[in-house]
Amino acid sequence: MTATSPAFFSPQEIAAEGLKPEEYAEIVRRLGRHPNKAELGMFGVMWSEHCCYKNSRPLLKQFPTEGPRILVGPGENAGVVDLGDGLQLAFKIESHNHPSAVEPFQGAATGVGGILRDIFTMGARPIALLNSLRFGSLEDAKTQRLFSGVVAGIAHYGNCVGVPTVGGEVYFDSAYSGNPLVNVMALGLMETPEIVKSGASGLGNPVLYVGSTTGRDGMGGASFASAELSDQSIDDRPAVQVGDPFLEKSLIEACLEAFKTGAVVAAQDMGAAGITCSTSEMAAKGGVGIELDLDKIPARERGMVPYEYLLSESQERMLFVAHKGREQELIDIFHRWGLQAVVAGTVIAEPIVRILFQGAVAAEIPAEALAENTPLYERELLAEPPEYARQAWEWTPDSLPACTTAGIELQRGVQSWNDILLTLLDTPTIASKSWVYRQYDHQVQNNTVILPGGADAAVVRLRPLEEIPNLKSQIQNLKLGVAATVDCNPRYVYLDPYEGAKAVVAEAARNLSCVGAEPLAVTDNLNFGSPEKPIGYWQLAEACRGLAEGCRELATPVTGGNVSLYNETLDSQGIPQPIYPTPVVGMVGLIPDITKICGQGWQASGDVIYLLGLPLASKISLGASEYLATIHNTVAGKPPRVDFDLERRVQKVCREGIRNGWVRSAHDCAEGGVAIALAECCIAGNLGAEINLDIPPTQLISRFDELLFAEGGARILVSVASAQQEIWESYLQEHLGQEWQKVGMVRNYEMGLGVFTTDNQALIKVRIEDMNDRYSHAIARRLAIHTTT
Repeated sequence: MTATSPAFFSPQEIAAEGLKPEEYAEIVRRLGRHPNKAELGMFGVMWSEHCCYKNSRPLLKQFPTEGPRILVGPGENAGVVDLGDGLQLAFKIESHNHPSAVEPFQGAATGVGGILRDIFTMGARPIALLNSLRFGSLEDAKTQRLFSGVVAGIAHYGNCVGVPTVGGEVYFDSAYSGNPLVNVMALGLMETPEIVKSGASGLGNPVLYVGSTTGRDGMGGASFASAELSDQSIDDRPAVQVGDPFLEKSLIEACLEAFKTGAVVAAQDMGAAGITCSTSEMAAKGGVGIELDLDKIPARERGMVPYEYLLSESQERMLFVAHKGREQELIDIFHRWGLQAVVAGTVIAEPIVRILFQGAVAAEIPAEALAENTPLYERELLAEPPEYARQAWEWTPDSLPACTTAGIELQRGVQSWNDILLTLLDTPTIASKSWVYRQYDHQVQNNTVILPGGADAAVVRLRPLEEIPNLKSQIQNLKLGVAATVDCNPRYVYLDPYEGAKAVVAEAARNLSCVGAEPLAVTDNLNFGSPEKPIGYWQLAEACRGLAEGCRELATPVTGGNVSLYNETLDSQGIPQPIYPTPVVGMVGLIPDITKICGQGWQASGDVIYLLGLPLASKISLGASEYLATIHNTVAGKPPRVDFDLERRVQKVCREGIRNGWVRSAHDCAEGGVAIALAECCIAGNLGAEINLDIPPTQLISRFDELLFAEGGARILVSVASAQQEIWESYLQEHLGQEWQKVGMVRNYEMGLGVFTTDNQALIKVRIEDMNDRYSHAIARRLAIHTTT
C-alpha cells in the first residue's frame, strides 16, 4: 500500500499550512511525489517554527549544555539535573502566546497542562509551577480582559491539578498590546528508577495511545503559533485546545505508576502537532519507524478524517512504546484510572511514519524528514545595529530636567522624590502582584517554603525518602530544597539585545542567591518577532549570544526550552508590530538547608542595612530604567553592562552570609533602582529604614535621580543583626574589598522610609502606609476603575 496524493496543491493551500513555495518543492523532492492532504498538514506543523526551530536552531548551538549536574540536556521533553542525595529535578518552560491572545482562559490553562506533561513524561512528579506574563497597558479594556482571562486560566488548571504556582513575574507595556506572552515553567522530582526517554526502540514493540480522546480542538495549533496575529486571528479559535485538569491529574498518577513497572520503553507527550509530532519524534530519535492505525484511536467526534486526527492537539494524551507482551499490564493501569489506553501501532524497521486509516495508507513519510532533517535558515546578520538602537544609545541625562534635593524641576513646579517614589510603586510592572498570586493555590502539596511576594525567588522543600519511593539512594540531608525564578527585563533587551540578555541571566542568578540558593541550570523561552526581518533576526541573534555568554560565565548550562517567534500584531494598516524581544530565563538553584534561607523583608528594628556591590555614589546611567520610562516617558539609553566577576563575588558573599546566619534579609536592586528596592523591603517586613547617603564631600552629586532610581550593577540590599555586624563587615572586607557599603538601619513601623543626604537633608521621607497603599493595590485599583466606568 502507498499513500495516494493529488497532482499538486495551489499556492493558497500550501500557504494555509504555513509552508513556503520552496518548502513545498523540497517536500515533493524528498517524497518523490506530491503529498496528499494529510501529509501536507503533517509537514506544515512539523516544519513550523514552533516545532522545528528552523530560524533559531543554528543560534541555539552556541548555548552551553553540559555540566557536572546535567543529567538530561536539550532534545528531550524536559531537562534533568542532579541535586545530590539521590534526588533529580526535571524542569522546563514553554509558551502559549498566540492561543492566549485569542482565547485567554483556555490558552493559558492548556499551557499549564502542556508543561506539566513535559515534566511527568520524564518520570517526575510535578512539584511547582511559575509563570512569566506580558501584557499591554493595564489602562486598556482589551488588556484587562486578556490579563484577567490568562490569570484565571492558570489558576484554574494549576489549582485543579494540585500543583502549586509558587512564583513568577508580570510586565505591562504597550509593546504587548495585541500579543500577550504567556510562558509557564514547571519543576518535578524524579520518581522513577530511571529517567524516561522518548526514543522508540525494539522492533515489533507495541505503540500505545493513552489518556484522553481525540477531537477536532487544537487543529494546527503549531502552525497557528508560528504566524502573526491579526483581526482575523479570532477565527482561529479552533486552534486553541481545551484542557481538563482533573483528567490530567489521573494521567499523572497513571503514567508514574506505569513507568515504575519497567514495561515502558519510551514515552512522548502529544503536545504541539499531536499524533504527528509524537510518532515522528519518537521514531526519529530511536532510528526506527512507527506504523499507527487511526481506526484504533479513541475519538470523541464522528467523521474525523486523517488530516484531523494527525493535526489535532486535543489535550491530556500520550504515546508509549511498551515491551512486547506487557501492553495489557499498562492498559489495565490506565483503565483503572478511568483513562483510554489502546494498542494503536507498532515499531517497525523502516525509518518512516506510516499512518493507516480504513484499511489503506493515509500517510507515509520518512521520520527524519518530519522531526530531524527539517529546513534551517541561517540568515545574514546586520552589519551594524539598527537605526532605532543607535539613536537610543545617543541619549544622555543632559536632556532631563534639573534636579535638587527637593525633586525634579518641571515647568509646572517641583515634583518631589516622595511623589516619584510613590508613582513608581504604583506602576503595575513594579507594584505587588498579589492580585495575581492570590488566585493561585501556592501551598498545595505543603512544600512551599516562601510564599509568593516574600522573596526574590520561590523556595520548595524536597520530600523525604519515604514519601518518594524507588529513589536510587538514601537521602542523607532531609533539609534539601530547590529555588526557582523566571526573569527578563524586555526593555533592556530591546535597547541592546546582547547586553540585555546577559543581564537577564545575571538577575536570575542574583534572585536565587538572594534566598541562599546556588544557581544550577537554565531553561529559556525565546519570545521574539519575525526572524525574517533584519531587525527581528538581529535582536534574536544578539540575544542568543548574550544568553550563551551569561550562562557560561555563571556556570548555568541550558537544559532546553522553547522558541516562540512571529510574536507580532498587524495594525490597522496591516503592518506587523513586533513585541519587545523577550528571552525569558527560568533558573533553578539548590538550597542545602531550607532552615537557612531568607526573604526580602526587614526582620527587626536595629538591624544594619548594607548594599553589596557598587556603592551608592557609583555613576550608573538612568538609561533603560523604569524611572526614565514612567516619569519621563522615554525609552532610551543603554542597559547596564554586566560585570560578571563582581556578579559572582557579590552573589557568593550573599549566599554565604545567609548560610552562616548573618544575613537576615536580601533583595536585589532591579526595576526602580535602590529606592524601590528599599521601599519593597520596608513593605515586605512592615518596618521602616533610615538610609544615610554617605557621599564623600569631594564627590558632587548633580543628579539625585541617578543615585535613587538608576538600575543595574551587581547590587543586593541585605540586613544583618547588629550583634553580627563586626564579623559580617570583616567578611565583606575580605571578599568584596571596597565594593560594599553600610547604608543605614532598620527602624520601627512609624518611621517609614527615610533617605537622607550627608548633611542630613531628607530626599525621601514616606510612611509605610502610603507606600503599601500604592504598591499593594495598583493592579486591583485599575481593574476596579474599568469595572465601574
